[in-house]
Amino acid sequence: MRLCAVSVDLDEIPNYFQIHGLSPGGAAATAVYDVAIERLLSLSQHARVPLTLFAVGRDLERPESAARLRDAFAAGCEIANHSLDHFYDLTKRPREEIRAQIAGGAQAIERAVGTAPVGFRAPGYTVTDEVFDVLAELGVSYDSSVFPCPAYYAAKTAAIALYAARGRPSRSVIDTPSVLRAPTRPYFVGRPYYTRGEGLLELPIQVTRGLRLPFIGTSVTLAGADRARLLARMCVGEPLVNLELHGIDVLDASDGLEALRPHQPDVRVAHARKLDALSAVIDVLRGEGYAFVTMRDAAAAFV
Repeated sequence: MRLCAVSVDLDEIPNYFQIHGLSPGGAAATAVYDVAIERLLSLSQHARVPLTLFAVGRDLERPESAARLRDAFAAGCEIANHSLDHFYDLTKRPREEIRAQIAGGAQAIERAVGTAPVGFRAPGYTVTDEVFDVLAELGVSYDSSVFPCPAYYAAKTAAIALYAARGRPSRSVIDTPSVLRAPTRPYFVGRPYYTRGEGLLELPIQVTRGLRLPFIGTSVTLAGADRARLLARMCVGEPLVNLELHGIDVLDASDGLEALRPHQPDVRVAHARKLDALSAVIDVLRGEGYAFVTMRDAAAAFV
């Protein structure tokens, strides 16, 4: 089996200011819905790749954003749940609030597109056994949050520590280092969730074979087309390549993100170059015999 699922977290721009410990600024607070979705749909159509979009429920209170999500759904995208408010510290909140965030996100998506989501991804890739208990209670079919990537974990930990030292603490939180022990291929979660068991189906965020380098939108778009092809080849042989992007991965500073430019290297890369890198990855995987599917269809293949 060789499947590839391309998903996109539709985190709006204020979330990135929160990551960097900054007050929201700039004129592009809704650039993901206003600009990125159109580019993503163009990529999807041109490359013949179905997309799964993980939407934040609160963003859909804006009619224009809800309309663009409906357009994406009508174009064949799967719409999945990325919580109601995208609280980075979701796992630190009371159980009832965790439940309200997951259920509320699903309800907002169903109101917007007419169909309830079946998949979930936690803000910041951070989950706990309690989150998985709530997902099971709510009848979620699959989760895709676990990211067993040493390089990503180290970089995130260092960045959060640096921001704290500079007096502007990040809203992002650190997962348990035990997540690095989690399987890198689809598995049913046990207790703790980073072990195999008989629980919910987990589709981990992709890492390369061997070195377990991050194979996500940020690493692909910063790499450029040639090195992105190399990263893609390092994933060949996996039964599922779960390529996770963010809407910002097809945006750049000229899209109103100048305020993020000093803090976020990927917005310094022209969006055309980013799209070239993503297309290069798709070409490599298709050439290696991968079939492109939605996350829902990928999950069905592992049940």
